[in-house]
Amino acid sequence: MRLLDVIGPVMIGPSSSHTAGAARIGRAARSLLGEDTARVVVGFHGSFANTYQGHGTDRAIIGGLMGFLQDDPRLCDSLALARAAGISYTFKEVRLRDAHPNTVTLDLTGASGVHVFVRAASLGGGAILIQEIDGLPVRVSGDAPTLIIVHRDTPGVIAKISGALADAGLNIANMQVSREAQGRGAISVLELDACASESTITALRAQQGAGRSPASFGAAGQSPALNDIIRVTWMCG
Repeated sequence: MRLLDVIGPVMIGPSSSHTAGAARIGRAARSLLGEDTARVVVGFHGSFANTYQGHGTDRAIIGGLMGFLQDDPRLCDSLALARAAGISYTFKEVRLRDAHPNTVTLDLTGASGVHVFVRAASLGGGAILIQEIDGLPVRVSGDAPTLIIVHRDTPGVIAKISGALADAGLNIANMQVSREAQGRGAISVLELDACASESTITALRAQQGAGRSPASFGAAGQSPALNDIIRVTWMCG
């Protein structure tokens, strides 16, 4: 048992699951978007839906999207700060099947028009689990340095990604791949033993295809290429 499991995280209260975990989810979603948030629709399920205003879950999510840590006193004023920064936000209640009671969905649009949909749960003690990205199932805790790559399901792409990480001296501790169908959209989640350098992330991002999304892919069987990478996002700390 960790000390954190006994005393809980350092945070702005009142709740480790409804406030600290929610702020971590917001920060993770910000990383997945890869740029500043312009608009977000936040859906609260279960216990979150019943208590999000009283427990400050709404402020924690928005503060996390602005990059605030769970112990940042600005979380208390995050809604006003977001409005001042030109961020449009909407809160609603959602009902999800087989979902943890502290589940939230975030429908995000970035400053450049990039769109990401995230579903995540706050598990207690500040722990979180990202369960869905753009309609594809994942399991991301954010506890380890994590590289998340949206790409086309093409033979050779994963090998080239892992090769690029090996060239940078980075070891893969855990890897998940989820796809919508053969030859179409896929997400690879790679937990690493250390944070990647900015140059490694920049090199991977340089291979991103322009203006494509998983839904735009055609039939399987096309030639593998690194520019079958659509989006590279990074979570480290």
